[in-house]
Amino acid sequence: MTNERALVVVDAANVVGSVPDGWWHDRRGAAERLRDSLVPYAAAGLPGLAGPLDVVLVVEGAAREVDSVPGVRVVSAPGEGDDRIVELVAGRAAGRECLVVTADRGLRRRVEAHGARCAGPRTVRPRD
Repeated sequence: MTNERALVVVDAANVVGSVPDGWWHDRRGAAERLRDSLVPYAAAGLPGLAGPLDVVLVVEGAAREVDSVPGVRVVSAPGEGDDRIVELVAGRAAGRECLVVTADRGLRRRVEAHGARCAGPRTVRPRD
């Protein structure tokens, strides 16, 4: 392992869609709320992954206009979000720890082939 911060890549569409809270009425707003909820994890870490972390939120579709904030870099996918997530994972520095947050089984297989670990949406969006 290198001394670089671990990379956490969050599949915005999948995580937002994991809770039926009316997100479909305002996809951009839902992505912004998710982005803002990720900020504390950048410093504090996640269960089993000590902070500070490099947190990247991958957005697509109507959420493409969401901006980055301190602690969370937002990456807009020009096409499928899954493809952009795989690119980010494959392009990380060798030996850098990587966690992808998604429930998408196909995406999980693709990023695990590049050495990433995966966790479900509840990792960053616990139920109240």
